[in-house]
Amino acid sequence: MVRVIGIDPGTVSLDLCGLDGEQVWLDQSLPTASALESPQSLIELLREAGPDLIAGPSGYGLPMVTADKLGEEDLRLAYLSRPGEAGGIGGLSRLARALAESRLPVVFTPGVIHLPTVPRHRKLNRVDLGTAEKVAAAALGVWDQGQRRQLPPKDTSFILVDLGGAFTALIAVSDGQVVDGMGGTSGPMGWHSSGAWDGEVAFLAGTVEKAMLFAGGVESIAAAESSDPNPGAVAIQGYVEGVMKGVLSLTASLPQPAEILLAGRRARDPRVRDPLVARLEDIAPVRDLSGFAKVTKQGAQGAALIADGLTGGRWAELVDTMRLREASGTALDHLSVITPARARERLGL
Repeated sequence: MVRVIGIDPGTVSLDLCGLDGEQVWLDQSLPTASALESPQSLIELLREAGPDLIAGPSGYGLPMVTADKLGEEDLRLAYLSRPGEAGGIGGLSRLARALAESRLPVVFTPGVIHLPTVPRHRKLNRVDLGTAEKVAAAALGVWDQGQRRQLPPKDTSFILVDLGGAFTALIAVSDGQVVDGMGGTSGPMGWHSSGAWDGEVAFLAGTVEKAMLFAGGVESIAAAESSDPNPGAVAIQGYVEGVMKGVLSLTASLPQPAEILLAGRRARDPRVRDPLVARLEDIAPVRDLSGFAKVTKQGAQGAALIADGLTGGRWAELVDTMRLREASGTALDHLSVITPARARERLGL
């Protein structure tokens, strides 16, 4: 058996899931801020664990780049940040760089935009169709539905609704493959993030900085309504309805999902969960994506499954069905509103 680790670098927590076949041997969650402040401590933890492969923190994704081949351009494309970028997930790029220099067996995995199973017309003028950890969460969804229904990966079908601590993302899976997605900055409102922007708002903002993508969500709206008798009620109403609209839009790509799977920190909040489940059940049965670990988030568990499959382990069929090894290109390849070359300039490339 091979020993692997999956990492989910969330906005709130960074989770580590270790898998040996079907046995969980590492199930740990760390505050993201602490992990980024002291990346060497995390690296030492990973080194002591001695895994055969680590599915690393991959941001918006890369087409299966191993750490020994990771270059500066890859880092900019994975995290879509310029040197010295203060906002967003810039700190994760420093962690990824430290992992690359550590000589640990790390692979950086794809986002939705890199997958050959998503038709090109769904990628036009899109960058964030779902980050690498959302693809990993979808892999856990394939595993979960297969286990519960005794299905091979190729027979699974669902829409994943990931209600994270900062962002909301949706992924459509048909025949065990990701076929469409709405990422945290292109989909419904998140708890911290406003989600997709109105183009006129972007114009009025003048200059859009990375940190702005992490603001304007439920918490910001609730704070502005502090004098309201029920602060946050309107924000949560918009949040729930936005998720519903997102799921309905994905039924254009997957008309009859077998299930809707709920994941993420906010899926446990009754203010969100109760009204959302009541509405989503009109589309398909709703289930929690619980996975196989007790502590770590769904993305870390899915990343562990991917790492195992890449080594030819117990879950190789899952990875083969999802065609993850065939991921290619960059997140900038399908732009026409601005050119890919202009986007690269913005990243300092």
